Amino acid sequence: MYGHLEKVQTQLLPDIVLEGYRTSYFPMAESDGVIYWHSPDPRAVIPLDSVRVSRSLRKTIAKNIFEIRLDSAFYDVICACCERSDTWISGDIISAYTELHHRGFAHSVETWMDGELVGGLYGIAIGGAFFGESMFSRVSEASKVAFVALTQHLLERGFTLLDTQYINGFTEQLGAIEIPRDEYLMALDYAQQLNCRFT
Repeated sequence: MYGHLEKVQTQLLPDIVLEGYRTSYFPMAESDGVIYWHSPDPRAVIPLDSVRVSRSLRKTIAKNIFEIRLDSAFYDVICACCERSDTWISGDIISAYTELHHRGFAHSVETWMDGELVGGLYGIAIGGAFFGESMFSRVSEASKVAFVALTQHLLERGFTLLDTQYINGFTEQLGAIEIPRDEYLMALDYAQQLNCRFT
């Protein structure tokens, strides 16, 4: 891992969060609420032209059992993402990202079933870069359907970078790879120069 910087502010300021993303850093809270800035090396990304969609997931999508919405329930999504025994999403992070949502930087992709929010994800969009933060699912494959919808949306909007920060079994199934920090910084710099709009 490339370095951690302990937070010294009493609040996680939205402008500081944006500056962190622009320079490769993102915040995560420890169990005591202290926030550290992460910039992993190598960095996990998902190439938008090689997203892996399993046969079973394709079948689920084809059934059209989920309704996809963008930015209709951001606060509910970020709160749902932290409803687990071990979470890095603190109250400070929820407050900062909700403010960034109001400013047009933080976005959610949601899956709905029968008028109920059952899954989704959220992240930050800057230029042609989308920084995926977290996802949740209350119905089988609801978060994966939201993820596929996200990747299709990013491609349609001309985004070039989907940052997933750390690799794990779940993101690896979806096509995540690790790249060296120098390569990531070049991709980040290029993406930020693009005039892309998430919505």
